[in-house]
Amino acid sequence: MIAGPPPTLKLPPKRANRQRRLRSGVIGSLVVCAAMALCSCQRAGILDPQGPIAAAERLLLINSTAIMLVVVIPVILAILAVAWWYRSSNPSAGRSADVGFEGRIEFVTWSIPALIVILLGGVIWIGSHQLDPRAPIPAKVPPIQVDVVALDWKWLFIYPDQRVAAVNVLVIPTGTPVQFRLTSATVMNSFFVPQLGSQIYAMGGMATHLNLLADQPGEYPGFSAMFSGDGFSDMRFIVKAVSAQDFARWVEQVRGSGAALDDATYAALARPSQNVAPITYGSVEPRLFERILEETASGHERHAGAVLRSPVREAGG
Repeated sequence: MIAGPPPTLKLPPKRANRQRRLRSGVIGSLVVCAAMALCSCQRAGILDPQGPIAAAERLLLINSTAIMLVVVIPVILAILAVAWWYRSSNPSAGRSADVGFEGRIEFVTWSIPALIVILLGGVIWIGSHQLDPRAPIPAKVPPIQVDVVALDWKWLFIYPDQRVAAVNVLVIPTGTPVQFRLTSATVMNSFFVPQLGSQIYAMGGMATHLNLLADQPGEYPGFSAMFSGDGFSDMRFIVKAVSAQDFARWVEQVRGSGAALDDATYAALARPSQNVAPITYGSVEPRLFERILEETASGHERHAGAVLRSPVREAGG
C-alpha cells in the first residue's frame, strides 16, 4: 500500500484572516520603525550641536540616558524572562498561592533604583550649574551683544554696539561669544536655537540673559518653543553664523540700505502680524531695548500706532 502525500491543513477562514492581519501589522510596524530610524539620521536639532553649549547639553542628555538604561534594560529582560518561564505550557515552573517575603530580592529591587536616582540627580545638578545661561563663554575674542525682543509674532534682534537691527534673522560671527538680553513686549515667549543650545524664556518687564557661541559657519533654525497665540507656528527665525569679516560686511551693508528703527517704525512693527519675512534696519533709536523693557514693566498698554515713551517717574521714586 503506497502512502499518499499528507493532507494539507486548512485553517478556518476567521483564523486565516486574523493571521494575515497580524502579518500585515508586523510588516507595517517594521516599515514605520525603519522610516523613523532613517529620519533620525538627519543632521539637525539638539543631536547635531554646532557650539560648546549645545555639545555639553547633548553629552548631558546621553549620560542621563545611559544611566537610566542601567535599570531599564535589566528590568525589560527580567520581565521577558519571567513571562517566558512562567508561561502556561511550562510544567517545570513552580507556582504557589502563598504570599512570601524575600528580603534579598526587596533589597536589590529598591537599592539599585535609589542609587541610580542619586547618581542621575548629581549628574544633572552639576551639569545644570555648569550650563548656567548667564555664565560667560571663554574665548579669545571679545563677545558681541544682541538684544532680543519677542513680538506678536516675530523676533526683533537689536545690535546696540553696531546700531543696527533685524527681524527674524540673526547674523553672528563664528567663534565669537554672543551675549543675549531677552524680553517680551507682549506675552511670555521662549527663545530656542536647538543646534546652539539653551532654551530660555522672554518675559514682559523682565530681562533674561543667555550666552551662546557658534563653532562653524552655517544657517541654524530658531523658533518660539512656547505657544503665544495665533501666529505662534510661524514665529521662526534663522541664525546665520558667518566669519568675522563677513559679519562686518553685513553690518556695513545694513547700515547703508536698511531703514531707521525709530519710535514710529517700532510702533508699526509691534502690531500683530504673522509669517513676517526678514527685515533689516540701518539705524536704531538709542536705548530702544531699555525703553521697551521699562514700558512693559510699568504696565503701560501699547496700542497700534502709539509711540514709545519713557515711564513717568514720581519724585523720590
